[in-house]
Order: sequence, then structure tokens, then C-alpha cells
Amino acid sequence: MEFLYEYGLFFAKVITVVLSIIAVVIVVLASTVKQKSEKGELRMTNVSEELKTLKHDLKEELLSKKQFKAYEKQLKAEEKAKEKAQKNQKEEVIEPRVFVVDFKGSIDAGEVASLREEISAIIAIAEPGDEVIVNVESGGGMVHGYGLASSQLDRLRQAKLPLSICVDKVAASGGYMMACVANKIYAAPFAIVGSIGVVAQVPNFNRLMKKHDIDYEQHTAGDFKRTLTLFGENTDEGRAKFQEELEETHKLFKSFIAQYRPDLDLVKVATGEHWYGQQAIELGLIDEIATSDDVVMKLALERTVIKVRYQLKKNLADKIAHGASLSFNAIFNKMAEKNQSLN
Repeated sequence: MEFLYEYGLFFAKVITVVLSIIAVVIVVLASTVKQKSEKGELRMTNVSEELKTLKHDLKEELLSKKQFKAYEKQLKAEEKAKEKAQKNQKEEVIEPRVFVVDFKGSIDAGEVASLREEISAIIAIAEPGDEVIVNVESGGGMVHGYGLASSQLDRLRQAKLPLSICVDKVAASGGYMMACVANKIYAAPFAIVGSIGVVAQVPNFNRLMKKHDIDYEQHTAGDFKRTLTLFGENTDEGRAKFQEELEETHKLFKSFIAQYRPDLDLVKVATGEHWYGQQAIELGLIDEIATSDDVVMKLALERTVIKVRYQLKKNLADKIAHGASLSFNAIFNKMAEKNQSLN
């Protein structure tokens, strides 16, 4: 067992050295490789056509040959009738469309980079009668990030495009800030919504540093350039100012929500609490209980539903870092398996 212990230590040292070398290589590549501008690819998928194809394939699989032949005959008759009706019309009628966008937000709302491209594309091609659905999934995060994401959604409102938000899992805090911009909010029965509040957590290592005789200096110009600090000694005055800033942010948050949902009882719902969909509809936080699938499939029966997605391209350094991360996880998992087998 002593040999295995020493071998484990040696193996851990080797892995540490290898990972350090990989990290250095990544830094060098990131600094020397000429970075290309962050461009991505915009994809539009006709969801209505996909559903029609799926239905056709299922009918072919489940119906008898005679029944399927009658079904295809009916489809052709309906298509001819539709074409004839269009020919008889003096002006070409553009079928209204529904554009669907997914937003799965992280703490910094970095996904807004793709969201802005998707919204710009929709606004550029939208016609009167079109509408937009955004599937939001986020527990919130940084104020400025979700403030920008909400402003991007407001561009649709400013363009006179009806906007609906669907919440299947969670739209809390910054996620709900985005949702409230919509003309209509749908949520699944047990989706989490609300959490209209502000939170900030700051660790402080000042006592630990004093214990080890480590000095820390911080120089600022302005009484409240820094309110709380990680390494310095925090003051009651700094804490009071920090709390004041949180309260001001909360006030702005409530004001923003009141702008879009004026009938909400903010005294009751802006407490930082969250609710499930079934409770949220009673409080007025959402408008209807439904999943995004229910909403999209219902609209696909009468409109053309188009999924819009903008995919950012990763540069070389990002790809190498991602590969290194996967390799590290694989090595760590193997080590864990070996340790478990030795016990």
C-alpha cells in the first residue's frame, strides 16, 4: 500500500507538471495567434415543415397501405385547393410567421452576444403579423448583463413585434427581468419564476492575512470608490454604502418590472421569493400555464414557425482550452476510479 501511495503522489506531480505546460501553451497561443473577429453563423430552421414531415412519416409507419394512400390523396387535394385560393387573390398574401429563439443564460449573461444577432436578424426580415417567442432559462446573474439582455428583447417591442416568453424550467431574478418584457408569459406548472431581489456576497480574508503578517494596501480617490474589499478591513460606513447601493438596484429592478407589468402587486412579489408556475399565475407574474412545446405546436397548425439560432465561432485558443478541460476531466475521473478500486 505504501508503494501505491508513493506512486499516486508521483502520478499527481506528473499530472500537475503536464497541466502547467498545457496552460502555458494556451496562454502563448492566445497572445501570439492573430485573432479573427468574433463572427458566427445564423441558422433558420422551418419547424412547421419538420413537424409536417414527422407527421407524414408516422402516418406511413402506422397506417395500412390503403389508409396511407387515402391520407396522401387528401393532402394533395388540400394543397391544390390552397394553390387555387392563392391564384384567385388579387394580391399575394404573406403567411404570418412565428420566430422562435432560445436563451439559456449563465451568470454573466454572455449569451446576449448571440441573442442580439438573432433579434437583429428577425427585425430585419419581419413583416406585419409576425411574432416572436423566446424560450428563457436562467436563474439570473449580473445586473448589467441581464439588463442588456432585457433591452435586446425590448427592441422587439419597439419594432411592434408581439413577444411571448416561455419558461419551462426557471426564469428567476435576471431571468424574470427578461420575461417581464414580453406581451405574454407562459410557464410550465412547476417552472420557477420571480425572485425579484438583489443579492451580493463578498468574502473577506483580512483576519487571515493579519494572522500570517501579510500587509495589504488599497489606494482610492473618492470616498466610495470601494465600499467593501476582499483583503482590506471593511468599515461600517462601507457596509452601509454597499447596502444602500443594493437597495437602489432593487428599486430600479422593481421600477423596470412595473413598466411592463403595471398590475403586479410589487409589495407582495418583490421580496426576493420565487414561486412555481401554478402559484405565479395567481400572483400575476405569468399569464398562462403551458410548456414551450404546447405553444409552438399550437401555432405551427396555422402559421409558419421558424427557429432562429446564431452560433458564435470559437477561436483556436478557446478550442484548445476546451480540449484541455475535457482531458483534465478524463484524467481526474480515471484517478477517482483507480482510488475507488484500491479501497
